[in-house]
Amino acid sequence: MELLCNAPAHASVPDRYVFPPEKRAALQLDGVDGPDDGVTLPVVDLHRAALSGDDGLRRRVAEEIVRAGKEFGFFQVVNHGVGEDVVRGFRDAAAEFFAMPVEEKMPYCSDDQSKPFRLASSTSYDKSETRYWRDYLKLQCHPVSDELVRHWPMEPTSFRPRLAEFSEAAHELAQTLLSLVAEGLGLRADFFAGDLSGGETQMNVNYYPPCPDPSLTLGLLPHCDRHLLTVLSQGDVAGLQARYNGRWLLVRPVPGAFVINFGHQMEIVTNGALASVEHRAITNSAVARMSVATLIMPKMECRIGPAPEMVDDETNPAKFREFVFSEFMEAYNTAAASREDVLDSFRIHRD
Repeated sequence: MELLCNAPAHASVPDRYVFPPEKRAALQLDGVDGPDDGVTLPVVDLHRAALSGDDGLRRRVAEEIVRAGKEFGFFQVVNHGVGEDVVRGFRDAAAEFFAMPVEEKMPYCSDDQSKPFRLASSTSYDKSETRYWRDYLKLQCHPVSDELVRHWPMEPTSFRPRLAEFSEAAHELAQTLLSLVAEGLGLRADFFAGDLSGGETQMNVNYYPPCPDPSLTLGLLPHCDRHLLTVLSQGDVAGLQARYNGRWLLVRPVPGAFVINFGHQMEIVTNGALASVEHRAITNSAVARMSVATLIMPKMECRIGPAPEMVDDETNPAKFREFVFSEFMEAYNTAAASREDVLDSFRIHRD
């Protein structure tokens, strides 16, 4: 398997990474900065007080999250309670892993999506011969158990304990956010608890090396997430873009923040109130970029459909049929992550 993280620096982009002009990014980054388009994602201050007894403040934070979600599908959160040492600890350990000699990483290389820990390149949803400028780790990260941890690499020595610590913290934050989303929508606080968020939590650690000509490449294809909620640590290097009003909005890093976005299951359960928004990754020529995405999944056997509270037969009828999550996963893979193609399999079409 070819890995970008072990390749010598390229003077030019190899042909296999060059996209046709119609698929290239219209907005490119030069280093960590990009053009200012005048629109930025909302930054929600979670205020630890909002989570510890101040009902009025908690209600305002919940409403702010839902407003941000309805307009953008993405927002950033600060004062979230995850320590900077926890975030930095795992990011440093993951960077050490990518920097290891190729022979030490090769045992983890695999395109077998059933493996609980694997290293790969480009993306499994790429149906063309053109490759994305990306290496990645895909792993199960929660609930943490001895059986799960034994699949994680022993080197660097900090990797296992730092991953376990980060995974627990990110999962707790996700559950807090799901509770706030529910309250902001007028649902009971534990609406998303149980099977809807109780699947095996996945993590993608994406590594994008410097690219000699970002105008020719993409880091990751435009897609929507298949699960319920994503908690993303993107570090201090920009590269994530979200679709907004028909154009691509650069998600600028905010110190200490997590980027939050909703997956397809959130859109379906809320009957379209909170949409899953298309996003992609672009490359830059100056520095490597690494993002850590924690993906909150339903259980495979979970039955999913619009919540009755989000449906009104006269003014807002159900937009999606009920299904089992495993069926959705199959449709997502078949549709190669295409937003409209996958959702069309579950929409209720009315004359």
